[in-house]
Amino acid sequence: MTDASADLAGVSLSLEGRNALVTGASSGLGRHFALTLAKAGARVALAARRGHRLAEVAAEIADFDGRGIPVQMDVTDTDSVRAGVAAAATELGPITILLNNSGVAVTKSVLDQDETDWDAVVGTNLKGAWLVAQEVARHMVGHGHGGSIINIASVLALRVAKHLAPYAASKAGLLHLTEALALELAAQDIRVNAIAPGYFATEMNQDFFATEAGQRMIKRIPQRRIGELDDLNGALLLLASDASRYMTGALITVDGGHAVCSI
Repeated sequence: MTDASADLAGVSLSLEGRNALVTGASSGLGRHFALTLAKAGARVALAARRGHRLAEVAAEIADFDGRGIPVQMDVTDTDSVRAGVAAAATELGPITILLNNSGVAVTKSVLDQDETDWDAVVGTNLKGAWLVAQEVARHMVGHGHGGSIINIASVLALRVAKHLAPYAASKAGLLHLTEALALELAAQDIRVNAIAPGYFATEMNQDFFATEAGQRMIKRIPQRRIGELDDLNGALLLLASDASRYMTGALITVDGGHAVCSI
């Protein structure tokens, strides 16, 4: 067990004995989220389309005596989602934590975006999040144990940027979906909250931040830096654990102040 499970004012951030499902767990933020949950004591189902990458994450979790199992899942496909949630529950037991992290972006001018781009981005980021949340919520209700659903939104749900119109629209929609689910599922003891990360270096964007344009963007962030992945751990463990038992429909922004600075 790591410091992530420490008590704060008598409220534990430990996830010992919990079972979590993380979508988009093969790389980037999803990989980090899965490792963080596992270090806090959760058993983690690692869901994504790239099976070989999931096996690598599972091996990392095994290195510190945690348990992670790969689950092949396409979040845009209903049958795949149902099969993936069922497989996770069969291997681990009842799922009590969902981290809805799968997301894609297509970077093009709004004049060059086409319907295929829109469908790919909104289908994964919004429809996919809805399909997985719905299936996991049904699972939680069926087992009568409640749980925590955490949707990964974005600072671009709160402010826009050029060449990312479908992405910004999908993440803004995800915020309203979070609130709608929170309202409907509260009676079943299911909490639904969201985290809006700002700019974090991942394999998808690290080359950009080394460019002149990337450096200009960093200078517009009030803290004058991009985020380190560990900067997300506090928000994640708060929402996944009982420390947030009276929080639902909430958004936690982790962006170095980017959302509050002028465009």
